[in-house]
Amino acid sequence: MVKLAAKCILAGDPAVGKTALAQIFRSDGAHFQKSYTLTTGVDLVVKTVPVPDTGDSVELFIFDSAGKELFSEMLDKLWESPNVLCLVYDVTSEQSFNNCSKWLEKARAQAPGICLPGVLVGNKTDLVGRRAVDSAEARAWALGQGLECFETSVKEMENFEAPFHCLAKQFHQLYREKVEVFRALA
Repeated sequence: MVKLAAKCILAGDPAVGKTALAQIFRSDGAHFQKSYTLTTGVDLVVKTVPVPDTGDSVELFIFDSAGKELFSEMLDKLWESPNVLCLVYDVTSEQSFNNCSKWLEKARAQAPGICLPGVLVGNKTDLVGRRAVDSAEARAWALGQGLECFETSVKEMENFEAPFHCLAKQFHQLYREKVEVFRALA
């Protein structure tokens, strides 16, 4: 049984639901706040995720980052050497989806020369009548960037665990591949 630790960057525009996603995941769906204050800098959320069929687990250190440009210089230091990325957009805001490219570039710049596993999460699917980003378009973009794609409604507590379980599984897979490389060298 192996317990791994992974630094997870939670990135995206302001008000897309990053903090709500992190908080509801940490509390196993027991804690949805109706209102949030703007994240200034980074909030840290820690949760252990079991990796299916292995007996292993990954402790995710989720860095819930401010989406405001005002705090971007501070993020460079706090985002140093990430292991996985959770990129969040609001399905009712095409701008938040378009800005995912910028957030992805910023995160990948913190891990040069390293494969940075990640997920794209479209949040606020409960706002059906206001949807501005097509699921297929988001999925195609994510695939082109090497990201897994998920849609959630944190408010309705739908699918909020899946992105983090995927990240844990991706990180565990990288660990297994490195172990195999070391075994081959021995």
